[in-house]
Amino acid sequence: MTSDSIDAVLRGAVERGEVAGVSATAGNAAGTLYEGAFGRRGADQAAAMAPDTVVWIASMTKAVTTVAALRQVEAGRLSLDAPIAGVLPDLANPQVLVGFAPEGGAPMLRPANRPITLRHLLTHTSGFSYDIWNAGIGAYMAAKGIPGIITCQREALTTPLLADPGTRWEYGIGIDWAGLAVEAVTGRRLDAVIAEEIAGPLGMADTAFRIGAPQRARLASMHVRGEDGSLTAIPFELPQEPEFHMGGGGLYGTVRDYLRFCRMVLNGGTLDGARILAPETVAEMRRDQIAPLEMLPMRTALPASSNDVEVFPGMRKGWGLSFMINDRDGPDGRAAGSLFWAGLGNTYYWIDPTRDRAGVIATQVLPFADPKVLALLGAFERAVYAEA
Repeated sequence: MTSDSIDAVLRGAVERGEVAGVSATAGNAAGTLYEGAFGRRGADQAAAMAPDTVVWIASMTKAVTTVAALRQVEAGRLSLDAPIAGVLPDLANPQVLVGFAPEGGAPMLRPANRPITLRHLLTHTSGFSYDIWNAGIGAYMAAKGIPGIITCQREALTTPLLADPGTRWEYGIGIDWAGLAVEAVTGRRLDAVIAEEIAGPLGMADTAFRIGAPQRARLASMHVRGEDGSLTAIPFELPQEPEFHMGGGGLYGTVRDYLRFCRMVLNGGTLDGARILAPETVAEMRRDQIAPLEMLPMRTALPASSNDVEVFPGMRKGWGLSFMINDRDGPDGRAAGSLFWAGLGNTYYWIDPTRDRAGVIATQVLPFADPKVLALLGAFERAVYAEA
């Protein structure tokens, strides 16, 4: 790859007004191959975007929380396949939403036919869902007065399942529960576990649930995309004193930090002398856990938060321990068996063990799966592989 070709891709998106600013980095197991940034930290800011600009990485948090949970599996404190109710009693009697009563619209529930396990939580096969992509859960939340997940209130986790555990892939709050399982068996808050066992050893100095003063000085603004394609900066910040640390989406960080996490995965669980996971644990993360189930298209129920999401239409996508896994080579360079996911504010990453590449790209735009940012992601990926 050449820095000039990637620079041109990123710069062009800013010059066309598709993003206010963008930061990106790429690397392999051995090191960083590219990092760059263009535009401003916000349409309301004069400061330039940079590789150390702090962004809300949202669901890119899931992989980090999963690593925290897998460390507890390695230590024998958690099991992937034992009922998780052994450490999370709140999940002892999961209920499945079957509909709403024709008279009065009260939610109708039935007991789940099997217990939830940590493996279910980490693979989005527990039955939990998000209201963003499921109107039924949204209706249940409205009926019961349950707050949204980004309030970081414990009550936000009191939604029912949509299917029996292990029977369907449904993107949801499972990894938030996994984070609480980590807290239950360690006796520490999730922020401390991640700081001490993952972010600290990996040198991810700007990755945390709380925005510290040095990070706030480099914080990007969130934007909303108007119908005319324009971007407007909006006030946006997760609670800084949350009732629970949102293991499914609460972290702030930088593309520079997140590439170090991706490179740890490429290196089989270690980076620069810091051993985070055993190689066999990383191999299990990379294995499709859900076949013959598959990742399904995510149809939006809240268009202000997300567009419809369908990655690589026509291709089966499996799921590892927190990652989407493409069954065949992707159209922009990544090999079959690559790991991928994203954050609601249009941040994205992939990890390609076969071709020894990882890439991270960040904007701060709502709604998710923004077509212009997805096109930028594809162009960035093609440039990363162009001379690989």
